[in-house]
Amino acid sequence: MTEHGRFLTIDLGAESGRAVLGNIANDQLELHDLHRFSNDPQWILGRFHWDTVRLFADIKIGIRLACQDNSNLDGIGIDTWGVDFALLNARDECVGLPYHYRDHRTDGVMEKTFEIVPRREIYDSTGIQFMQLNTIFQLMAMRFENSELLEQAKSLLFTPDLLHFWLTGEKANEFTIASTSQCFDPIRNSWAFSILEDLGIPASLFGNIIPPGTILGPLHSSVRNDTGAGPIPVIVPATHDTGSAVAAVPALQKSGWAYISCGTWSLVGIESPKPVINDLTFEYNFTNEGGVDGTYRLLRNVMGLWLLQQCRRSWERAGNSFDYAELAALTAKSERFVAFVDPDSDAFFNPLDMPAAIADFCWRTGQTVPVGPAAISRCIIESLAMKFCWVIEKLEEITGTRIDTIHVIGGGCRNKELCQATADATSRRVVAGPVEATAAGNIIVQAIAAGKIGNIEEGRAMIARSFEMEEYLPINAQAWEEPKQRFNSLIGR
Repeated sequence: MTEHGRFLTIDLGAESGRAVLGNIANDQLELHDLHRFSNDPQWILGRFHWDTVRLFADIKIGIRLACQDNSNLDGIGIDTWGVDFALLNARDECVGLPYHYRDHRTDGVMEKTFEIVPRREIYDSTGIQFMQLNTIFQLMAMRFENSELLEQAKSLLFTPDLLHFWLTGEKANEFTIASTSQCFDPIRNSWAFSILEDLGIPASLFGNIIPPGTILGPLHSSVRNDTGAGPIPVIVPATHDTGSAVAAVPALQKSGWAYISCGTWSLVGIESPKPVINDLTFEYNFTNEGGVDGTYRLLRNVMGLWLLQQCRRSWERAGNSFDYAELAALTAKSERFVAFVDPDSDAFFNPLDMPAAIADFCWRTGQTVPVGPAAISRCIIESLAMKFCWVIEKLEEITGTRIDTIHVIGGGCRNKELCQATADATSRRVVAGPVEATAAGNIIVQAIAAGKIGNIEEGRAMIARSFEMEEYLPINAQAWEEPKQRFNSLIGR
């Protein structure tokens, strides 16, 4: 039997943030939205930055709302996207504005970095998928620019670390977010000091690594004055949002399942007791990110619903607004298997016009060019489902273990077209839900630390009882075989 608990989670995504109150009672978890707000990064003189101070103001609004009826909270914890960071000087003040991972300063930086330390050497030391947005390449971009900010910096805090520091006055680097940076050595369970030294990145920037579930300290007096809250403990969850989401996967069996944490990014992977770093994971560019209870998330990042989100923005600028339900209805009526894209192509990293980028990709690869929202949405959904299938098959090859069930969690689990396409493309059972996986996982980790839940298995069982799931079974998997061959040939090129 679990104990009653009341926790606040702050979940920050690339598009929006929310403060969610979690109540644990009668072996059930209930979530209540208190405050939703946009996350609007800003172009400033040609550089792309997060508006972190405004996000902190919204976090304090969430705390104020959670405490306005004088109810006690058992904990507060923040999770965010990965890799991004702030640099602090000797007075613990930010030097410069935190950069957005889609800023173009990292264009071409990977190749220049590999001239100093070979690609394979970096991978063997970190086990992290190569992406130009990784922290290590952001730091190398600063080094190649001879940035004065890097010289002034005395410490580095990842985005949730910074926000927890502003809440408590306590600095630390949490394990799951640190593992996304490609500056962490999962075999030695420490920073990759030799790689950092060879690259000329000051290892002194990186601090103590703490596990998810650490009680960092009470709210700082300044935050208490601003919000009317008491000395509520700040409990560090799995601060990488995917780490929190995977903690909420309602899988009751030990093996045979994979997850797709589906949102702006889609993270497709399995939970592993230890990092997996070998020739196959290097060849397929798989990553080993930290999880709860000392586990690792062996996965591939797929560009995800970013493509659809950016298309909606482009269409809205042109005077055509569609919500996701309308796009799903249009997709269902459009012709199948006309054209595909590799969602992870550099062409889709941050184009000015996503529909034009998709059309250009299809034209360059000799395919029929999709025209209009229906055809483009169909192209995106089918391409994502087939990339998910590619990753699942590679996971089976790497581990030698059959995957029977795929858990789709996060906002993307509401996209029925994508869930059914994933079941058909993979010929596997898909279980969709919970939508609020990240918030639920954040709260579960806090509750374990507070002694309200015994362990992660109890937490996952509670989530399975508390939220509705939807099951998708393959309907016409055979029809996907020839399109998958075309898709695999496309990404092979």
